[in-house]
Amino acid sequence: MKQLFIKQKVFSLSGKFTVKDQHENDVYFVEGSFMQIPKTYSIMDTARNEVALITKKVLSLLPKFYVEVEGREVLTIQKELSLFKARYSVDAVGVEIVGNWWDMQFAVKQHGEVIGQVSKEWFTWGDSYKVEVLKDDMEKIIIAIVIAIDCVKADQDAAASV
Repeated sequence: MKQLFIKQKVFSLSGKFTVKDQHENDVYFVEGSFMQIPKTYSIMDTARNEVALITKKVLSLLPKFYVEVEGREVLTIQKELSLFKARYSVDAVGVEIVGNWWDMQFAVKQHGEVIGQVSKEWFTWGDSYKVEVLKDDMEKIIIAIVIAIDCVKADQDAAASV
């Protein structure tokens, strides 16, 4: 099992995250676009090679995000029409998210097998998440899922404050 930690930079206009391992070594860097349409988040390895891309769909009635890992689309998150509370659906190829993903307490499953666990770290400055990867070849997908869900939540918070 591998443990990774995602820490959002609080005073970043574009949205920046650093993903570190349990020894505080950088593993991935995440950078959001600033004043760009469509809004994107690029996940890069330590050599700054892009390994995943999150894109917010433009000209959509309801917010929709696409997640690509190594050039193939693996996940879509879309807001559903709802009168009272914001509701989102997650459509992933061969992957299922179980638990309370809105509060960042969930498991990622592939064909019924848990391949990752995500939990929010409380009492930290900025959003921080602990990610346990149980299947090494799914690491990039799990990280992309966590970042995508965080992007959806940030988009929802921004829309609510207007």
